[in-house]
Amino acid sequence: MASPSQQLPPGWAAEWDPNNQRYLFIETATGRTQWEPPVGGPDLANPTPSASPPPAHSHGKRRQYAAGQTQAYYGGADGAAAPAYGAAAQQPQTAQLFTPGLAAENQFQQQQQVQGQQQSYFAPAEPEYINAPGFGQQPPIVPPGVGVGALTDQFGQMNVGQKGLRLFTTNLLTSPPEPHELLRPPPDICLPPNASVSPSPYANADSSYSRCTLNAIPVSNSLLNKSKIPLALIVTPYRSLKEGDDPVPLVTDTVIARCRRCRTYINPYVQFIDGGNRWRCCMCNMSNEVPQLFDWDQVRNQPGDRWARAELNHAVVEFVAPTEYMVRPPQPAVYIFLIDVSHAAIQSGMVATATRTILENLDRIPNEDARTKVAIVAFDVSLYFFSMSPGSSDSSMLVVSDIDDVFLPKPTDLLVNLTEARASALGPALQAGFKLMAPIGGKIMVLSSSLPSLGAGALKNREDPKLLGTGKESGLLQAASPFYKTFAIECSRAQVSVDMFLFSAAYQDVATLACLPHYTSGQTYFYPAFNASRTEDAIKFAHEFGEVLAMPIMLEAVMRVRASKNLRMSSFHGNFFVQIEDTITAPFVVLQTAVLHTTCYGERRIRVVTMAVPTTNSLSEVFASADQVAIATLLANKAVERSITHKLEDAREALFSKMVEILGAYKASMTAAGAGRHSVERADPAGPQGILASLLTTMPSQLLMPYVYPTFYSLHNMPPECGTVGEQGVILPPPLPPTSERLERHGLFLIEDGQTIFLWVGRDAVPQLIMDVFNLPNYEVLRGGKATLPVLENPFSQRVNAVIQKIREMRRGPYYPQLYVVKEDGEPPLRLWALSCLIQDRADVLPSYQQFIGQLRDKTNGSSY
Repeated sequence: MASPSQQLPPGWAAEWDPNNQRYLFIETATGRTQWEPPVGGPDLANPTPSASPPPAHSHGKRRQYAAGQTQAYYGGADGAAAPAYGAAAQQPQTAQLFTPGLAAENQFQQQQQVQGQQQSYFAPAEPEYINAPGFGQQPPIVPPGVGVGALTDQFGQMNVGQKGLRLFTTNLLTSPPEPHELLRPPPDICLPPNASVSPSPYANADSSYSRCTLNAIPVSNSLLNKSKIPLALIVTPYRSLKEGDDPVPLVTDTVIARCRRCRTYINPYVQFIDGGNRWRCCMCNMSNEVPQLFDWDQVRNQPGDRWARAELNHAVVEFVAPTEYMVRPPQPAVYIFLIDVSHAAIQSGMVATATRTILENLDRIPNEDARTKVAIVAFDVSLYFFSMSPGSSDSSMLVVSDIDDVFLPKPTDLLVNLTEARASALGPALQAGFKLMAPIGGKIMVLSSSLPSLGAGALKNREDPKLLGTGKESGLLQAASPFYKTFAIECSRAQVSVDMFLFSAAYQDVATLACLPHYTSGQTYFYPAFNASRTEDAIKFAHEFGEVLAMPIMLEAVMRVRASKNLRMSSFHGNFFVQIEDTITAPFVVLQTAVLHTTCYGERRIRVVTMAVPTTNSLSEVFASADQVAIATLLANKAVERSITHKLEDAREALFSKMVEILGAYKASMTAAGAGRHSVERADPAGPQGILASLLTTMPSQLLMPYVYPTFYSLHNMPPECGTVGEQGVILPPPLPPTSERLERHGLFLIEDGQTIFLWVGRDAVPQLIMDVFNLPNYEVLRGGKATLPVLENPFSQRVNAVIQKIREMRRGPYYPQLYVVKEDGEPPLRLWALSCLIQDRADVLPSYQQFIGQLRDKTNGSSY
């Protein structure tokens, strides 16, 4: 089959949507999108098998149910006769969905009432468990930006998209934001011709490594200020590895070309001059000599092809560092496990689960060079060291009761080689672990179930519900003891990183203890009410702890970020601001991140991530290039910082004011009579404040967005291909707007934020649905709470389990979302927790999405810019 783009009318492009397994058609001049093929284009709404065949079901016959309760399962031989998922779209009379931008007044409210008017999943006259393809399904949600009349023409007159930029917009006043928008890639980076010396598609960094809030940099600070959009770079130089990832290209010949003035590493955006004997730096324009061995193939001992070198074809590359990049020889990887053995830790099963997980994952700990060292220190009211002599399988326990003046009970054999070792006074334990590894550096993993109460770093329970919502609430997010921040600085100087695994059936001061990972490049993992006797708790902790153990780590790391002339980094907080000092005259700018590190296999390397972004003097292109995910990541970090020093309400107000600034600037500059359209999403994640702050400031964008804007699926009537394997793996249902107005009393819904999965069961769910999913006779015997779904011998159960497994595996990182079954009339705390993820609804003192948009509109219209 020919490429869709070759069959479309002029001015149209086709883009494959992996979530809906169909093509999205885009009018390149205006950014208008639609599912239906444009006039004169190919019939790709339901692609042929050669384009993207819908997966067939393995179940081949209709299944009979009790009288009054029918259910059809299609697949196999009769699958061809079943109505296709796209069939609903060909029968628009079944549901009156709005078209964003064309919605009439009050159509948003009318849309929310549609479900009560159409044929329901559980009709009073004839109760049915509907899982037949196309039955009672709504057409797929139409992406935003479809036909907006005069305003679209206005953007066309502004030449938005002249360089390929497409402005995707949403009519906020008449339609909710589309969940699909968060899945869009960042705006295109449209560099001028010949900006790169290589035609390689990898010449610019992938957005999982580096993404900018603006993919067209304003040429002056005044233009940037006019847009009110913050200019920032979100950097993730070491993204979590996923199966199937291409390895980062490695340059092993130790020929490293760098600018003599600004020390930029050679990259695809330099220029070769003087017959190729010199190269001009893309940052400072300095002319540099090309190293003599740059064009020599040291492996074959013959002249090499310069244009085949990895650093000229790839934006992300690693160099093996020569000795001049080393202060000392590469050190071995060192892991010290500090394990709480207090009564609470043992009773909860944490100690048994942790030690079993360590034992089962010893082979996964990076140890290719057989130099990795490990030590275990247990603590309660005393410290317990374990000594093992080389070549011996016998170990001895050494007890240190003096926690006020911590010392190592033995000079050797406490830190043992991993290959040979196969066989709550938290503050003193940390000091002991630090003394053990300070000469080398490495990673300390703390597993604590009790609030530290003895020795250095002792804490008290400071939980006080009366402070919530008051000016003193921010104090609960600040460290209660200076010990942990001071100790973290010592660890950082000694190249020691700390991970915290916190368990607690009672109060745990996450805000204070999270200081250690925050200032030492570690991470905090929190397991409230952990009890290993619950299989779900044990599996979640064992999975995440095992993934952290197996994760390749980088030691002795030093990071530098460089930018083109007239760009300056002005602040840093997990990401950093970029400030324009003077007018930029270059057609594009380059941002480069370099990390010098030692691998866990004992090799000194330099990872370089290069990103090139065009410049513009057009305010319309500035807005069209805005990356909403990068902006949200930046604002999340700023909001957390403000909540620590001010009230939570002040942090919310600061975010609201920033939105008003941006929308006001857009209204004043881009629209006539203030008729602008923008994309805004309100997000208020729920959970303990301490761990919230840690997650919001450490999660990469791919994990942060679903956390602040959870994904909402309907399972009971999902299209027949969902839960089966397609070209891109398991096909997920189309996401719904996160509002409880989409919940149905007879339905089965899934809500997930990357950390937790909620399976919402309506109170009128028919017994057959409960039997097919939970293997229980009816809704009344179903119990809510943490659960593990059984895999049953019916297609619907297998599809639901496949969707849950896909959600757990599709994102990077060690997290393992825990599944909670939530009954509509179940326990109020669990039900409210799940409903808090439906962020378009009103919650406590927070407005609903429509109220929030109304407030934004009123504030924006009342502002003068």
